[in-house]
Amino acid sequence: MRPAGPAGLTPVFEHGSRDAGKTVALTFDADMTADQGPRAAAGERFDHPRLIGTLRTLKVPATVFMTGRWAEEYPDQARAIGRDPLFEVANHSYSHYAFTGDCYGLPTVPEERMRADVERAYQALRTVGVPAPMPYFRFPGGCYDRRALKALTPAGVTAVQWDVVGGDAFATDPDAVARQVLDGVRPGSVVVLHCTRSAAPTTEEAVRKIVPELRRQGYRFVKVSELIGAANGRG
Repeated sequence: MRPAGPAGLTPVFEHGSRDAGKTVALTFDADMTADQGPRAAAGERFDHPRLIGTLRTLKVPATVFMTGRWAEEYPDQARAIGRDPLFEVANHSYSHYAFTGDCYGLPTVPEERMRADVERAYQALRTVGVPAPMPYFRFPGGCYDRRALKALTPAGVTAVQWDVVGGDAFATDPDAVARQVLDGVRPGSVVVLHCTRSAAPTTEEAVRKIVPELRRQGYRFVKVSELIGAANGRG
């Protein structure tokens, strides 16, 4: 966890040091909203086991930002990811509702319920067997304001954003996703991608293009915790 930000607000982390070597963190949002249960029951897949399998095959450390609702829908996968030392699991809210107004059409969490939503997500992660979810929180849609940062201060989390948008949500061309990531990555970058098959079907194929090329360029893949630790002087 990082020290509290200005005026005691929840600290926000967007990328690591540009001068601490060629490291990059791939992050994957496992999105599922509270009201998507019927769609899952009808056969829509919000998980992406092939993507997780590819990360394991390629030996790529990664940080998975998981909604509590996703963990409840896929408890075995959530537990397996959480217990795999290659990965770390962080909080992406319980139901993927927005913490500000006007955030990609998402329903909103009232200010007085923001902290409880984050804590409910942690409870869901622990209930399904994720042993040590990280004290990192990613705002749904990446949308936040001062009011949200203040509301979450008592939760003791660091808000983790990104500096490279993978553009994989609803994408149909894995080459375009790979190009966007490769064009954007700099030392210390945090890349946002998705771990939801129905909403990001090309991500696994894009990752198979991204990883070898970044390694060829001399990059080392790390979890967000290593970037934050280095930024705090512990790396």
